[in-house]
Amino acid sequence: MMMDSNGNESSATYFILIGLPGLEKAQFWLAFPLCSLYLIAVLGNMTIIYIVRTEHSLHEPMYIFLCMLSGLDVLISTSSMPKMMAIFWFNSTTIQFDACLLQMFAIHSLSGMESTVLLAMAFDRYVAICHPLHHATVLTLPRVAKIGMAAVVRGAALMAPLPVFIKRLPFCRSNILSHSYCLHQDVMKLACADIRVNIIYGLIVIISAIGLDSLLISFSYLLILKTVLGLTREAQAKAFGTCVSHVCAVFIFYVPFIGLSMVHRFGKRHDSLLPVIMANIYLLVPPVLNPIVYGVKTKQIRQRIFRLFHVMTTQTSDP
Repeated sequence: MMMDSNGNESSATYFILIGLPGLEKAQFWLAFPLCSLYLIAVLGNMTIIYIVRTEHSLHEPMYIFLCMLSGLDVLISTSSMPKMMAIFWFNSTTIQFDACLLQMFAIHSLSGMESTVLLAMAFDRYVAICHPLHHATVLTLPRVAKIGMAAVVRGAALMAPLPVFIKRLPFCRSNILSHSYCLHQDVMKLACADIRVNIIYGLIVIISAIGLDSLLISFSYLLILKTVLGLTREAQAKAFGTCVSHVCAVFIFYVPFIGLSMVHRFGKRHDSLLPVIMANIYLLVPPVLNPIVYGVKTKQIRQRIFRLFHVMTTQTSDP
């Protein structure tokens, strides 16, 4: 429920999304570089997906997981950026209650799926480096597909209760959210009822998903490091080279996520610009950087990108 102008309770039918607090006059122009970054993210990740799909030599677990990561990056940025652009350019700040819940579920579930895929990529590197003779039998293509399905089911199942918990809450304060899109932490703070269930379940999700995944990824790299230190220098360089891109992707994903969670839990609500900026970084920067990192650091991907652009350039220049 919400309070109307006379102080009476009314139904919560919509929320107000804000852009960048204090930068309302500049956000029209700031939308142009943000839109450019979004287009770069979509183009870069779709290029990765296209290359992996069309090159049969890349139909290996490492690249298939990368394809999954790219797909999730496209979806997670698309779940927020179009509405954000509408806010910045057209002042379209309202979002219907159910649409807000749908967007919230999409953002959080896709984040959970991405965390699972990053864990699967760490497991792939662990098996490839620590048990190379068993890699082909452990990570078969059907098993990789099952891992991808498990990531989808896990992310959706963990986040499905969040909209239900929000739907049961009465809203009688403000309907103004502090972000350009709907987040569980942000929406639940507007409720005028006990939100301990939301807080506790949110902590459970973070610990059981993000916390557990990051812990297992760290443990896998400790085992990888132990194995690599026993190899020759040439083998060490090759092993580290296959892990650099994934390590960068892990830091690109987890650092903004942890920072945003800390700001939401321990920051003050009136300091709203910092969490808004961090939230935009969290949903936009990883999708932009991941294809760049993998394109630069992965030889097979880099070669095929150059070949693709060469073909496109040749076709364009031909009469």
